[in-house]
Amino acid sequence: MATPEVDISKSVLLDIAATTLEGIEGTEIAAAPLKMGEVIRNQPGSRRPRALRVTREGQDVTVDLGLNVDYGRNLLAVSQQAQRAVRENIELMTGLKVRAVNVAVQGVCLPRGQAS
Repeated sequence: MATPEVDISKSVLLDIAATTLEGIEGTEIAAAPLKMGEVIRNQPGSRRPRALRVTREGQDVTVDLGLNVDYGRNLLAVSQQAQRAVRENIELMTGLKVRAVNVAVQGVCLPRGQAS
């Protein structure tokens, strides 16, 4: 008997990656960089896009993400932790193969609660 095909949407993959990153202390997904001439509408409830992109080709997934990291954290260690956690969770939850998790540290910020 053949195994039924299940289609996993890109939004599910984005949600898995975003939820995984929320669990990594001292990081947050950066806002997506603005393109030349782009206008942000400051309407209630509107959110600026985040620097998180998932590309899927068949059973292979590539994740590109931009992170803001709390000041004082080891950037290399935090980036490697994010790569490992995103890879493991997507592969575990979906059965897809993660080819790469590309991390770009886009900013360093004061830890929450210390901003003045």
